[in-house]
Amino acid sequence: MNILLYNPDNEITNNFMPHLWMFLLKSLTPPGHKVFLIDGNARRLSKQQLVEYIREKNIGLVGIGAMTRMIRKAYQMADAVRAAGVPVVMGGPHVTEVPDEPLGRDGEPRHADAVALGEADQTWPTIVADAERGTLKEIYAPVGADGKEVKPSLDDYPVIHWDRMDLDQFNLVQHFPKMARRLLSLFGMTWQSFHLMPIESGRGCPYGCEFCTVTGFFGDSIRFRSNESVVKELLMLKALEKKQKGKIAVFFIDDNFAINPRRTKSLLREIIARGAQVPWVAQISMNLLRDEELVSLIAQSGGRWIFMGLESIDPANLKSVSKGFNKPHEYKAILERLARHNLYAITSFIFGMDSDRPGVAERTLEVIRSWPPGLPVFGLLTPYPATPLYDRLAASGRLTRPKHWLEFRPFTMDFSPLEITADQAEAEVRQAWAASYNPRTIASAIGWLGSRSFADRLSHLLGRLAFRGIYFPQMKRREWMQVLFQNRGPILRLLAQALAFKFKPRPREPFSLDPQLPVERTA
Repeated sequence: MNILLYNPDNEITNNFMPHLWMFLLKSLTPPGHKVFLIDGNARRLSKQQLVEYIREKNIGLVGIGAMTRMIRKAYQMADAVRAAGVPVVMGGPHVTEVPDEPLGRDGEPRHADAVALGEADQTWPTIVADAERGTLKEIYAPVGADGKEVKPSLDDYPVIHWDRMDLDQFNLVQHFPKMARRLLSLFGMTWQSFHLMPIESGRGCPYGCEFCTVTGFFGDSIRFRSNESVVKELLMLKALEKKQKGKIAVFFIDDNFAINPRRTKSLLREIIARGAQVPWVAQISMNLLRDEELVSLIAQSGGRWIFMGLESIDPANLKSVSKGFNKPHEYKAILERLARHNLYAITSFIFGMDSDRPGVAERTLEVIRSWPPGLPVFGLLTPYPATPLYDRLAASGRLTRPKHWLEFRPFTMDFSPLEITADQAEAEVRQAWAASYNPRTIASAIGWLGSRSFADRLSHLLGRLAFRGIYFPQMKRREWMQVLFQNRGPILRLLAQALAFKFKPRPREPFSLDPQLPVERTA
């Protein structure tokens, strides 16, 4: 049987990092079946185009996984597939929390023939076998003989053969405008491809933040892969990088990569000892980065950026969403510790919390300006279904769009805040993005990095221009031209430094983001 695993886009924003679930399920598919992968974020298809693809490949089963912000598009595509006579099984966090919705049991139209609840590692082979026999059940759940949910162990983690996957749709270089490619070649970057690949080293989070779906989906008991399994996967990616004559970076998608510092240090030491370093990004809670030894090992093992959910500079806000372990008075010192090790942060902030008042954007920006430069991102508090936040807001009658996911609108309030109006909160987010990614701020950030390596400055510039696109449209050529022109100052200065270095009368050290290779350092 031919199987298609499809990850939808949300029709508005773009995400070019592959979603791990598709590759994991492909690796778990029993022999004798052929699995095709399409990610709508990288290869955007219409309903008609998807159906034509399914007919062309003679697909017998379509698996669709989606988070809440993608679920409307997921339902639309599932409807088209089912209308073409092909069964659909849906899974992921959203479907797990509201299974009656895709099955049409809540008054809405039915969108799926079957749903996979929770982690599908154990249930996927059964789903495939039932689909082949034409005996799909409506619900598949990983439960034991006692009827309780069973979380899969990661001790026997499947090998994901990245070297056998078709990764062309995820090559970020092909999405760069031609002018940007020419500029990057002048900077010394001649990669034919660049991939940001997802890897997990563990699952679960014990913190239980009120707005988060992670603990509800993966549970509060942490499970880890073996160090050997992770290191082998990194070495495979390094070999693939060499074969492709490109560059590969890794995003550890663990919900909290360093939740067990002792285990994390052990993994990082093995990465270093085995020469498995690749540039990597991970999500790590601020409170875990007080550990100087951990930060040092992160840098030595290839770490480049740390994503951290700071959420607010107001302790009362953090307490209200069960994230009181974040201590705003520690933010600056920890970010400075990272910067001393040439590590930088992607800092996430949420507006619309119970203690937020008009002016929250400027108050937050004033604090951010005192930190080493990073990549701040801003959003609005969003009540995802079945989270404690959703239940609390529903009980108090504050939800304004109870099924907001069926009409996805980014950066839009879905409930009534307490101390600020919905319109004001949305305006605060607009202000924060505009101030953080205007040409003056970008130039200031690159200037702050004047004593750091050329690679640091270039990666910051590229990161700033790319992250700007999370909020501001810049996918079309005209939009990219405008962005490049507005930021011509730091771009031209870096270009001049790259050309000067290129024509120095001495052997040139190659530009590299690899921690094992030298980089130019300038005053």
